[in-house]
Amino acid sequence: MFKILKKKELSDVVTLFEIDAKDIARKVQPGNFFVLKIHEQGERIPLTIADFDREKGTLTTVFQKVGKTTYHLGTLNEGVFIMDIIGPLGIPSHIENYGKVVCIGGGVGIAPVYPIARALKEAGNIIISIIGARTKNLIFWKEKMRNVSDELIVTTDDGSYGRKAVVTIPLDELLREDKDIKLVIAIGPAIMMKFVCRTTAKYNVKTIVSLNSIMVDATGMCGACRVEVGGETKFACVDGPEFDGHKVDFDQLMKRQQMYLDEEKIALERYREKYGIK
Repeated sequence: MFKILKKKELSDVVTLFEIDAKDIARKVQPGNFFVLKIHEQGERIPLTIADFDREKGTLTTVFQKVGKTTYHLGTLNEGVFIMDIIGPLGIPSHIENYGKVVCIGGGVGIAPVYPIARALKEAGNIIISIIGARTKNLIFWKEKMRNVSDELIVTTDDGSYGRKAVVTIPLDELLREDKDIKLVIAIGPAIMMKFVCRTTAKYNVKTIVSLNSIMVDATGMCGACRVEVGGETKFACVDGPEFDGHKVDFDQLMKRQQMYLDEEKIALERYREKYGIK
């Protein structure tokens, strides 16, 4: 059993949990994820690790309420116990001193890019961070990202906060003006990562993306997270979640993300009907 120590609503649809998970916190590395099951009959879902504290023995996760299980998870409060959590899972991020790195977080992707940016900063890199979302209320952790960055750029699609732009606009400007950038790391919606990779390809800058959003079972058993990387079939959960973005077939990935939309919609409608949620 894993106790929720802290709950914070970052927006109407994004929630933060700090969870007591001492054994996992002791071993977790940036880029890892975990799987939880709320109760005995619950669905297993993978969630990214947004932060961790080895001394306190805690994990922080940030999730968006998009389906039945994440909506149910969002109803839990501080002091409640989650039945099962397994982790850390996935291959950790490769951390070294590259020189100058751009870290990009889109929407909820801001959360998992944070520990990676922090680790890269601690390794001696110059960090330029770009965080973006559709609108102001979906932007979070500005100060946390600023604290691990030498420069922070904030964008919103509608211009309600920061610069009115998608993240690829300032990225293209940076790459055009600064030839010292050696690596770009991008975590966010698949369409965002696709266009980040198209942008960096023009300048031949290595780009790492995290495909955590496509995972379902997270053990390699279900096959739902199959993705083509460099013409080879990979499983995001066991071979990743991070891959060379220039080798990822994003069109296939986005089609695969559509596979269970109907079932997810039905499950969410039944959940809302059962509990009288409009």
